[in-house]
Amino acid sequence: MRRLAGLLVVPLLLLTAACGSDKGSDSDSATASKNGFPAITAGAKFGEKPTLSKGEGDPPKELKTTVISEGTGAKLKNGDAIQVNYLGQAWDSTKPFDNSFDRKQPFDLTLGAGMVIKGWDQGLVGQKVGSRVELVIPPDLGYGAQGQGDIKPNATLVFVVDILKATTIPASAKGTPVAQDNADLPKVGTNTDGKAPTVKIPEKTDPPKKLVSNYILESKGEVIKETDSVVVNYVGLLWKDGKAFDSTYTTGKTQTFPLAQVTLKGLKNGLIGKKIGSRVLLVIPPDQAFGDKPQQSIPANSTLVFAVDLLAKM
Repeated sequence: MRRLAGLLVVPLLLLTAACGSDKGSDSDSATASKNGFPAITAGAKFGEKPTLSKGEGDPPKELKTTVISEGTGAKLKNGDAIQVNYLGQAWDSTKPFDNSFDRKQPFDLTLGAGMVIKGWDQGLVGQKVGSRVELVIPPDLGYGAQGQGDIKPNATLVFVVDILKATTIPASAKGTPVAQDNADLPKVGTNTDGKAPTVKIPEKTDPPKKLVSNYILESKGEVIKETDSVVVNYVGLLWKDGKAFDSTYTTGKTQTFPLAQVTLKGLKNGLIGKKIGSRVLLVIPPDQAFGDKPQQSIPANSTLVFAVDLLAKM
């Protein structure tokens, strides 16, 4: 099944080498880390881009986490949608392979969902929102023997992570059911048990030529803006034959979409202005989808149908 997230969002690949400038922020203090953690040599404060010294001696063989500065927010738990800034480099290097500070775009993920390397999922659980932590991640909890891009095989990785936000994700959209009285549009289930809603596309009916964005369940949540990142569950189908080409429910992992970076025009336009906590039907005509360019299981000139649960906003 085609994973749609890679088509919709400009990749925020946690470990893609795209670090830009390697100069750190000016800071009066340098954190001399203990117990084998490379020292933060500049930009030691939460929110500043740090620079790190090279690790000394042999790297630890187990995951190590230290709190540089502790926040006062809630403790992170598996299943939380979190937003962080980070800088990463190899133990034996002083050059970062990636950081979000230069991009001016925090990184969104669902903790414990396997969206990142295991060292992140394990090392961030229990840390408080507002904290800066340093992680030393052995190869078996990083990229192992295969490496990744500029990251060498069997590399021990070091990260400084600022925990900006965390949101508990509900299992399902909730709200008031809205009448689905247009026989020419798909009918979407109103279950709130966390399972995928049914989507029944009308037979022998031509798809609409304009974008459809209708509430199925309407909540009283906050209205979504283009600058928001939203946590969603969704199922996507082809109008032509009703076949699903993507679904978060099959993996059990929500997706987080920074709407400003969503490239599928109809998806972006269809969600802006809707309320968090709602379920929305989207019918996206080809000119607001992929047009005449096929995408693996999505043929050219396809009308797409989505049932989207807007679970949370970051």
